[in-house]
Amino acid sequence: MAEKYQFLDIGATGPGILVAAFDNQVMYCNSSGADRTARICAALRDLLERGEGGAVLERVRAWSGAPLADAVPLRLAGGLHSLYLNGAEPALAAIYEGRDGVDDVAIVAAALHEHEAELLPWLDGPPQTNEAGRSANFIAAMLWLADQGLPPRFECLEIGSSAGINLMLDRYHYDLGGVQVGPEPGAMRFKPEWEGAAPPDHAIEIVSAKGCDVAPVDLTDPAQAVRLKAYIWPEHTVRFERMEAAIAEAGKEAPDLLRMNAADFVEAELAKPQPAGTTRMLMHSIVWQYVPEEQQARVTAAMEAAGARATADRPMAWVALEANRVLHIHEMVVRYWPEGESGALVTRAHPHGAWIGWGSSSRTI
Repeated sequence: MAEKYQFLDIGATGPGILVAAFDNQVMYCNSSGADRTARICAALRDLLERGEGGAVLERVRAWSGAPLADAVPLRLAGGLHSLYLNGAEPALAAIYEGRDGVDDVAIVAAALHEHEAELLPWLDGPPQTNEAGRSANFIAAMLWLADQGLPPRFECLEIGSSAGINLMLDRYHYDLGGVQVGPEPGAMRFKPEWEGAAPPDHAIEIVSAKGCDVAPVDLTDPAQAVRLKAYIWPEHTVRFERMEAAIAEAGKEAPDLLRMNAADFVEAELAKPQPAGTTRMLMHSIVWQYVPEEQQARVTAAMEAAGARATADRPMAWVALEANRVLHIHEMVVRYWPEGESGALVTRAHPHGAWIGWGSSSRTI
């Protein structure tokens, strides 16, 4: 077991990387207040180290990609959490309820062997980590962009939208360091602990919000909603409340969500006419690591080409809220065109919206 966090290249492969990826996830969960999920990941790591057999762990050992970039620990953690949520493996309650003095490794091993058929499909695709609290960062980005002189009317495009929870960001209310944005009372209310200066106070308008995902989730389908809940770290009870609120909102009006890969979606949307006086904004949160390199290159090329065509009346912006695995926090970097192309660190943030630090003045671990 790692005594302290050491930097691990998210795209690393090869001998020793698998166990290191689980160590990394343990540290990441602990730093984010998810001690029970950390216990699950630590037990999985110990089982891998001791050579535990079974179809699930053997498939993990044979992983051909980068285990951290592919979020292998979280794929298994989601599957185990689903067994707890649906009552299929009551023994897991000892871990998920935070009991001390129990043998986590034995409990997790028994679950892996007993439920191989249920757990193996969880390794087939990346986690669906939709979290409404990240919308507060996107709103902060809009306030910042408006302060740079961009039109405060935003056409939002999101890749990796999962269930489209953040596509409904105009239905939520935000208190960001005292700056109020959004409808009252709002389908959800976000008041993250704010660090640093307050964001600039501008009137902003979200003209549209459209997104894509390679495997979109229908919030109105109870089975799909349960799968999303399994990826929620159980320590963060407020996230379950937010999920129920999002399900209710989707039932009123579904988010504009397409089944497409990131590159195809961005290229198609950027080819469409952009209304004058509107800022076209690409946004994504905790998704870039799951986008294949070839698609990353296409998205980057499409955005830079669109940026080269941008004008003051039809500007482009790129808002990326992604993990910094050195600091165990998330950072939102914003690029915009026709000026400010290099990108600015606008916020550092808790992965699920508990706190936001304005600029680089915020906390690190």
